[in-house]
Amino acid sequence: MAEKIKFGKFVELAYEVLVVDADGEAQVFKFDKKRPDSFVYGLEDGMLDGFVKGISGLEPGDKFEFTLPPAEAFGDKDPQLVHELDREIFVVDGKFDDEKVYEGAYVPMMTAEGHRLDGLVEKVTADKVVMDFNHQLAGETVRYRGEVLTVRDATPEEVNPPHQCGCGCGHHHEHGEHHHEHDGHCGCEHHHEHGEHCGCDCKD
Repeated sequence: MAEKIKFGKFVELAYEVLVVDADGEAQVFKFDKKRPDSFVYGLEDGMLDGFVKGISGLEPGDKFEFTLPPAEAFGDKDPQLVHELDREIFVVDGKFDDEKVYEGAYVPMMTAEGHRLDGLVEKVTADKVVMDFNHQLAGETVRYRGEVLTVRDATPEEVNPPHQCGCGCGHHHEHGEHHHEHDGHCGCEHHHEHGEHCGCDCKD
């Protein structure tokens, strides 16, 4: 009898994440069969409830498709997460880091507490950099479409890994960069090395 997705099962999924609006849908990320999303069901911190419900009880080979409104996905955009930072924060060796800090770029930052955040550069002026720290998919209706590849009992190592860090857009993961501090009101530090950005949340 095929295993079903339930608490404590190791799961591998191949799926795409799409943004849905009045004009249709657009893919923002995809896990394929060669590089699937994998996790122990029920033990992942911050997994979206809608994602949990959407795959619960499925078996290997099952297809799935479900759509989450912003309130059930990554929330609405919060204007308080848009910050105007001093341009000097991004100066490296006496020069503004324009290779990594430009309009439309995602720049890794770190809070005073040591938490990683990816910010979208909205505007660069002569003395300021405006950054949006909302999740990339905040305010969006999100659709998940894919297939269950593996469901089995999780091993002790999978249940208690030495370091939990993954990349999934169905759930919130930490992403993991030398940096320097600044006194900006958002309490962030600029990282000079880019981490990967796949539209995953970076919350503690």
